[in-house]
Amino acid sequence: MSAPPRQQPLDEALLSLSHAHQARYLEDLAELVAIDSGSYSADGVNRVADLVRAHLERLDFSVERVPLPPAQGHRTGDVLIGRRRGRLAVADGGRRLLLAAHMDTVFDDGAAAERPFSLSGPLAHGPGVSDDKGGLVAGLAALEILASAGIEDYAELVFLATPDEEIGSPASRPVTRRAAEGAHYALALECARENGDLVIARKGVADFRLTVTGRAAHAGIEPERGANAALAAAHLVIAVQALNGTWEGVTLNVGVVRAGSRFNIVCPEAELLVEIRSTTDSGMRAATAALEEAASRPVVPGTRVTVEELASCPPMEDTAASRRMLGRAQDIGVRLGLTFGATATGGVGDANTIAGTGVPTLDGLGPVGGADHTPEEWLDVSTVPARVALLASLIADLGDGRSD
Repeated sequence: MSAPPRQQPLDEALLSLSHAHQARYLEDLAELVAIDSGSYSADGVNRVADLVRAHLERLDFSVERVPLPPAQGHRTGDVLIGRRRGRLAVADGGRRLLLAAHMDTVFDDGAAAERPFSLSGPLAHGPGVSDDKGGLVAGLAALEILASAGIEDYAELVFLATPDEEIGSPASRPVTRRAAEGAHYALALECARENGDLVIARKGVADFRLTVTGRAAHAGIEPERGANAALAAAHLVIAVQALNGTWEGVTLNVGVVRAGSRFNIVCPEAELLVEIRSTTDSGMRAATAALEEAASRPVVPGTRVTVEELASCPPMEDTAASRRMLGRAQDIGVRLGLTFGATATGGVGDANTIAGTGVPTLDGLGPVGGADHTPEEWLDVSTVPARVALLASLIADLGDGRSD
């Protein structure tokens, strides 16, 4: 898409503001990295939420703070939803944009003291520095420079910060779906890939428990009276794994197998935990149907299998609408001196939930980072000014739907 002539000086102005904001960005990032905010560290996540809320309110966002029920037996932090009205009505071309980041990390309490925020040349280190505190702070920085530039040509900006993304967002997912209602576009703030690419697609995931029920018998005296659930489960493992390669972009994995309790009893029960990942809803449906079909035909006489879906998250599909968003981002990138492509990933994030509501979604709009979920996690702070300017300019471009 060709940019209107006014956009070149706008991009340059936003880049200049972003460079001027760099020291503040690093201060904010260091402050957040110093807080232990693992998914199950509710108090730590809420300390991050306090800082994010204060930042949004300084920018004239109204902020809703939503307490959540326990997830997976643990207390989680709160969700934040910040909203700021622009000066364009939807009827006049204004668009509602959702920005999404998460406040939790994968690290236990004590990690921030053990590996405090540090800078070594252009690389920042510390727990969550890339995933996702670097992206979270980039989103706040982009909002700040837009406000500094007086840019309000949008209908509404919505800033979503979740507390449990690293454990699959079991508690926050309904709130995320509500925040996505009415949005025209969504920009997810996970950091860009190590080569600078954005994320155009994420696989969806569904988890299943397959319970195989057989019949116990004395393994030495009358084994013929038994029906061996372990044997049926073994055949089922082979059948499920053999489904790999049937559909493009679909993988199945039997991750856990449990069976039996004693040497001398014909095994009466077994359990399989199976994961399906798919790039498309249609692939997910096809694989689920095939899994259920395999379970309906146990090989061992006298056994039966029940299938229970434990959790699911839709794919963030590579769509024509998300490709158009990518094209607009790439046009802005060229004007800022950036070149990047887009990639698909098997990892799941809040972008999946948002895209599952039908909102065109683009992810990876934070700075460049890598080694997520490891002690070596890093963020290239030299990429921050251009990436924050890219995000801010993309918000301005998409928010003014009159240029669609």
